[in-house]
Amino acid sequence: MKKFLLSAVALGALGAPAFAADLGPRPAYTKAPPATAPTVVYNWTGFYIGGNVGGAFAGSNNLQSDSGRFMGGVQGGFDYQFAPNWVVGLEAQYSWMASNNTGVIFPAGSTATENTRGLGSVTGRIGYTWGPALLYAKGGYAFRDSSLGVATAGGIPAAYSTSGSRNDGYTVGAGLEYMFAPSWSAKVEYQYYKFDNTAFTSGPADMVGTTFRNDDHTVKAGINYRFGWGGPAVAKY
Repeated sequence: MKKFLLSAVALGALGAPAFAADLGPRPAYTKAPPATAPTVVYNWTGFYIGGNVGGAFAGSNNLQSDSGRFMGGVQGGFDYQFAPNWVVGLEAQYSWMASNNTGVIFPAGSTATENTRGLGSVTGRIGYTWGPALLYAKGGYAFRDSSLGVATAGGIPAAYSTSGSRNDGYTVGAGLEYMFAPSWSAKVEYQYYKFDNTAFTSGPADMVGTTFRNDDHTVKAGINYRFGWGGPAVAKY
C-alpha cells in the first residue's frame, strides 16, 4: 500500500506542470479607462426669432436731436454654419423709437422739425464661432419711418421740397452673440444707419439750399429663440 501511495504522488507531481502548461498563461490585468466628460457641440444652423431693446443717437449736423432715444423691436432670420467655425446668415429687423419731435430754427425764424418713429433693416451677416460664442459683422438695406415738417417764423405750416430719399439707405454693424442654453442665444450689437441727406430745394427763403445729414448710431441688446435644422447643442462623446 505504501509503495502504491508513493507511486501515485510521484505521478501527480510529474503531471502537474504539464497540466499547468495546458492551461496557458494567465491574462494580464488591465485597469478600466477613466470616464471622460462629453464634448458639447454648438450648432448655429437654423431659423430664429427674437426681440431687442437699446438706444439711438443722431449723428452731427442732423435735424434730429443728438440726445439718446429709447428703441425696442423684433428680429428674425436664419444662419448656416460651415467650414466648421464660420456662420453666414440673413436677418430682418425693425425697432420702434420713442417720440423725439425736434428740429432746427433758421436765421429768419423758420423751423424744420423731424420725428423718426422707427428703424428697420434687411442685412446679411458673417461671423466666426468658437464654442457658444459668435462674433459677427452685418450690412445691407436700411429704411425708416419718419416725418418732416416746415413752418414759418409765425408757426404757420409751409410747403417745401427736398432732394434725395430721406427714408431709404444702408446700414452696417457688428456684434457678439452667445448661446447660453439649447435653442436660446443673447446678443449685443452696434448698428449704424445712413440715409440720404435732406437738402431743401424750396420753402421759406432762409432754409432753401441748406443741407442736413440723416444718420443714427444705435446700440442694442437682444435675445433669440433658435429653431435649429440640426437640432440644439448636443453632447458628443
